[in-house]
Amino acid sequence: MNPFPHISQELGALLARSGLKPLKLGGRELLPIVQGGMGVGVSAKRLAGSVAAAGGMGTLSSVDLRHHHPDLVEATRDCRTGPQAKARIEAANLEALEREIAGARERSQGRGLVALNVMRAVSAYADSVKRALAAGVDAVVVGAGLPLDLPDLAQDHPKTLLIPILSDARGVQLVVKKWERKKRLPDAIVIEHPRLAGGHLGAARIADLGDRRFDFDQVLPACREFFKQAGLEREIPLIAAGGVRSFEDIRRLQDLGAAGVQLGTPFAVTTECDAHAEFKRVLAESRDEDMVEFTSVAGLPARAVATAWLKHYLKLEPKLQAAAHVKARCTKAFDCLAQCGLRDGIKDWGQFCIDNQLAAALRGDVKKGLFFRGAGALPFGSQIRSVRELLERLLTPTPAPA
Repeated sequence: MNPFPHISQELGALLARSGLKPLKLGGRELLPIVQGGMGVGVSAKRLAGSVAAAGGMGTLSSVDLRHHHPDLVEATRDCRTGPQAKARIEAANLEALEREIAGARERSQGRGLVALNVMRAVSAYADSVKRALAAGVDAVVVGAGLPLDLPDLAQDHPKTLLIPILSDARGVQLVVKKWERKKRLPDAIVIEHPRLAGGHLGAARIADLGDRRFDFDQVLPACREFFKQAGLEREIPLIAAGGVRSFEDIRRLQDLGAAGVQLGTPFAVTTECDAHAEFKRVLAESRDEDMVEFTSVAGLPARAVATAWLKHYLKLEPKLQAAAHVKARCTKAFDCLAQCGLRDGIKDWGQFCIDNQLAAALRGDVKKGLFFRGAGALPFGSQIRSVRELLERLLTPTPAPA
């Protein structure tokens, strides 16, 4: 008999033998493994649905999902600039979002959870959250900014899980206190380590990435002590994200107080990942020494593989920033970011189009793509393996050397 009805039988049995604790979320006992949201389109219905079907939480990324739907790409191909073009592209992306949620839920077979990751920094943040809630997503995960208004957006959906992504104890305290006034607590909180995670990072400056206040042995106990002192009606599960690569990492973080862990890059190099095969190859063959930190167009520190395009951009960046100026309009028509270094002429921020570069990566275009990657060696080295094999590896102790 399967001790965990919301986990596939084989993985449930493996979890029971592992000594790891299940992640208790939304009234379910799940694998203590969350697949992080990766855009543009890297984690769509195939990946998120496969992780959920295994018994974990699979996460779609909300940004520009029309790339996975040829009819929506064709319908917006002639969009250039102006309010009408913006409205058409945003409508296409919301339609794609609803399709992806439905597809992931169908693939999940009623197991695990299907979540949607929305960046607080994108202009379509509120519309994406509302559409996802209406489409019946299990959870909404928000990073790249403080989602202080998320309880308001979800007030008509009390059963949908709301999960902010934060990086230090101070941010956790702020969000919990603000949300308490709105009569709602986070259902879980992702604690993302800026020095270890990939993509947009939760620090104000690159120089802050090594600050000890972000270390898990500081943040996790501090958060749990805050929950205790605040007298919350329930303790909020903490999900540690960044650099998690093994069973031993999960066990260490659970010992520190985490209820589960979140991984991005290891899932990006699975066969079920929704990106092009060349995208997976670039990530799988990269190493820590191949990564570079820089300031993104959203003003946040970011970490990615130092491809030829990124090296060339960083070489030109001082000149581009010196010449930064406000553009009359966004070349992408739909103004993907609420604030953009390139469009708004913010000289200390990145001076490139994030949507262009991430969409190129999704297609496997090594010459133009921006390939976000987290720190640490991947569980299968340069091999592309299945979600099932990755989860089995993460639930199995590493054999001691002979």
